[in-house]
Amino acid sequence: MDLGLGGRKALVTAASKGLGRACAEALVRESADVFISSRNEVAIAKTAKEIKAAGWFAADLSRPDDPEALVKKALTQLGELDVLVVNAGGPPPGNFQNTPIEMWEVAFNLTLMSAVRLIKTALPHLKRSGQGRIVIITSISVRQPIGTLVLSNSIRGGVTGLAKTLSRELAPDGITVNCLAPDAILTDRIRQLAAGAGGDLEEELKRRAAATPMGRFGDPSEFAAACAFLCSRQAGYMTGQTIGVDGGALVGVH
Repeated sequence: MDLGLGGRKALVTAASKGLGRACAEALVRESADVFISSRNEVAIAKTAKEIKAAGWFAADLSRPDDPEALVKKALTQLGELDVLVVNAGGPPPGNFQNTPIEMWEVAFNLTLMSAVRLIKTALPHLKRSGQGRIVIITSISVRQPIGTLVLSNSIRGGVTGLAKTLSRELAPDGITVNCLAPDAILTDRIRQLAAGAGGDLEEELKRRAAATPMGRFGDPSEFAAACAFLCSRQAGYMTGQTIGVDGGALVGVH
């Protein structure tokens, strides 16, 4: 299927590895011109070369000025912007009682305000696109809270509310706004959470994979395929949705 992404201009954040990289690769394979970013300059430069990205920029999206600087740098390279894939590393794990109060502001800036600032800066350019697409990577935790991820449970819910609100506000401009909510996709984040359980890491990963409905972890490329579709011309009437890519892990019916 031709997704109509040839020559479209895309910015993907937190793309040096994991889900962000997979989404960037998927868009490149669809012949989009993709600009990528992450905090680690060495890692993002290496990834850009490996996946043949149109350009890269090192940015820490939790800092107030970096999202605007990133969008401006991407526009310098791309000239215009059709697609924005908003991604940021998950907040640190922990329950409510052992999470220091100062971490709430850190997580707020990383998870919610990075999205607000990126979209605010990119929006005038997406409005000119004619096929504007915003895809925000969240987590299954927005629908099914995870006991050890109080920051993610709380703040990603705000991101989902933002996306739903924007989807209605921006619909007249032809811009779609959707979220992708992963679970059990094998990335460094999953490895980090599994390591936190103690014991042998590989055994813990096997246990977690076996506990999923499909009996395995998802591959980042499977997640990225959903991202590419949401960026496509075929998805032009899909907006305001949170789509799970979780192998059936979500217990609820919504």
